[in-house]
Amino acid sequence: MTFKLTFLGTSASVPSAERNHPSLLIESGGQRILVDCGEGTQRQLLRARAGFRRLDRLLLTHAHFDHVLGIPGLFSTLRLRQSEELVSVHGSRETLDVVARMLAGLWGEGRAPISLDLVPLTPGLVVDADEFRIDCFQVRHRDTDSYGFVFETPPRRHLRPDRLAALGVPDGPIRKELAEGRSIILCDGKAVAPEEVLGQPEGAKKLVIIGDTETTDGLREQVRGADLLVIEATFLQRDSGMAREYGHLTAAEAASVAANNHVKQLVLTHISGRYSDEEILAEAMQTFANSAVATDFTILTV
Repeated sequence: MTFKLTFLGTSASVPSAERNHPSLLIESGGQRILVDCGEGTQRQLLRARAGFRRLDRLLLTHAHFDHVLGIPGLFSTLRLRQSEELVSVHGSRETLDVVARMLAGLWGEGRAPISLDLVPLTPGLVVDADEFRIDCFQVRHRDTDSYGFVFETPPRRHLRPDRLAALGVPDGPIRKELAEGRSIILCDGKAVAPEEVLGQPEGAKKLVIIGDTETTDGLREQVRGADLLVIEATFLQRDSGMAREYGHLTAAEAASVAANNHVKQLVLTHISGRYSDEEILAEAMQTFANSAVATDFTILTV
């Protein structure tokens, strides 16, 4: 199981000719999930050749307009394409209230152009999709009720051919029972437990996505051991005072949280036009070598 990430928008609050407002498409296990939906996201989906086919969920980090203003346009287009799929929108109650008021202003109170399920976030499990799960956690960003997200696949344990042979377990459906964690009884009446034939857990993947945040305090447990951490880096350290004023991180701070928590790869986003990508990357790499700066239409697989 893998996670495919397509960065649809990587700018800070002011877009540029090269960077659209924030949005990230994640595809895994046949599901398509958007994290944030900045203005122009629907066009970015087309430019990325991701199209408007089924959208299962929209996860919103917070209610600031650069992260949500693309929702009415995207939903209007889905209506015009006669989409009948239910879209679940997950966000804090504050964020969902902003979404509901935007939609009401265009289509009337309590109405929307497509079938929606507005699901308030609370820290913990968002959805268990069998092949992966999504959890959320609170982050601090100015006066908002903001969330980050953890995508995880469960570890896999493969059957050991040597143990199957030694115990006389024949080919066929009986082996599937063991692989799925259920004990079986052989023809001679002997019981075989999964632990006797399964190898060590392996293959678990962890993806962490954090939108705007003013501090890395309290994030240790959530980001620890992540295969990929996507997090904002709106400022450089020389402008740390401005970062505090506006409730954002510096590239050095983002790199430090990766370096101190055994993260394998760091990708920086929410990029301000006041800096070059090279400046941002250089500052991050001083602390964490496996850093990268996302650009619009960057595609990564975890």
